Amino acid sequence: MSRSLDAHDRLQQLETIIGAPAGHLVLAEVLVETLRRLCQVMGVDTATVLRYQPSARQLVAFAAAGIEEEVHQGVRVPVGSGFAGRVALERAPVILDHVDETTVVNSLLWERGLHSMLGVPMIAGSELVGVLHVGSVTPRPFSETEVATMQLLADRLAATIQVEAREENRTATMALQRSLLPSSLPAVSGLEFGARYVPGAETGLGGDWYDLFTLPGDRLGVVMGDVSGHGLDAAVIMGRLRSALRAYALDCESPADVLAKLDRKANHFEHGAMATVAYGIIGPDREAVTLSLAGHLPPVLVTPGVTGRLVDVPPDPPIGLTIGEPERRTTVVDLPPDAVLTFYTDGLVERRDRPVDAGMQLLADSVYAGEPERLCAQIMTAMIGSRPAQDDVALLAIRRLPVPAGG
Repeated sequence: MSRSLDAHDRLQQLETIIGAPAGHLVLAEVLVETLRRLCQVMGVDTATVLRYQPSARQLVAFAAAGIEEEVHQGVRVPVGSGFAGRVALERAPVILDHVDETTVVNSLLWERGLHSMLGVPMIAGSELVGVLHVGSVTPRPFSETEVATMQLLADRLAATIQVEAREENRTATMALQRSLLPSSLPAVSGLEFGARYVPGAETGLGGDWYDLFTLPGDRLGVVMGDVSGHGLDAAVIMGRLRSALRAYALDCESPADVLAKLDRKANHFEHGAMATVAYGIIGPDREAVTLSLAGHLPPVLVTPGVTGRLVDVPPDPPIGLTIGEPERRTTVVDLPPDAVLTFYTDGLVERRDRPVDAGMQLLADSVYAGEPERLCAQIMTAMIGSRPAQDDVALLAIRRLPVPAGG
């Protein structure tokens, strides 16, 4: 009977602490209001939420009541260090009966005069989201009921923060990708273009990108790339690789040299990142493209009256996956008048019920020599149809315009 009463009391306390939803408040403001009510209900003087940053394995103060300077000063606690770091490492409640430099790493806590503290992990599913802790300036014990109530609240807040973080990640990724993908395709003499980018239905936005840019001497740089992973991290890496490739393209005549520099940059500054990249340069006469592949799938070439074929270009190691400096090669691919060269990422050709090789052949059979925008529409119909793509898709079609009569 007492256990059911305890459970009922915990739920009542939890509802009192959480309060009525306030739709006009942002997440940080909602958390501050919740922490203020937590202090009142539990009779404590401080309450803090620290969010976990997996990339740095540290906790960062995100919202606080009674000790707001933790947030204002950007307090950071490594996982495993001190009080909050121990809660995160052990993923279990921790109670302190004295607070000083031997038990906590954040000096603000003992400067605030805290004597007793309770911290619980904030976990959503199996994912560590952060740490919730409270403190009292007078020595006091924390009962099992209080620990259980805190844990219930931490779990509820963890789920809220996780949902908000995913939405923030998606919004930031969309904004970043919009800023990095060409808003419009360039007008280049002798060539015309068509393109598509579609996020994956299962994976969401990722690190696929295409790029077209003019180079000195009336040349054109053409890029198709695919960073491993998805979400904001992949998009950020994509943005850095895109910018670096453009810079190297101004200094190097050979696509292979550009990719070699990009690989060295990725191995030095982007530890753990991997990308496949196709980079080509179309000369001023538009008669050929000089192409190098860093682990990327070969483009498809089609000429009038001839079935599309996969271009025979040797694939070199992907960017960021190599040790040392492997030899990178270039291949010159002829572009006859009215020919179309189509670049793509693996999301276009790979399906659970269709191996990559079969998808690549289907793509080759779907390409025809014609206006690139219409061609892209037909390719998406043939390859994607009414079923959403599982992975994100990037597609770029380049057509060499027919030579005018007498030209």
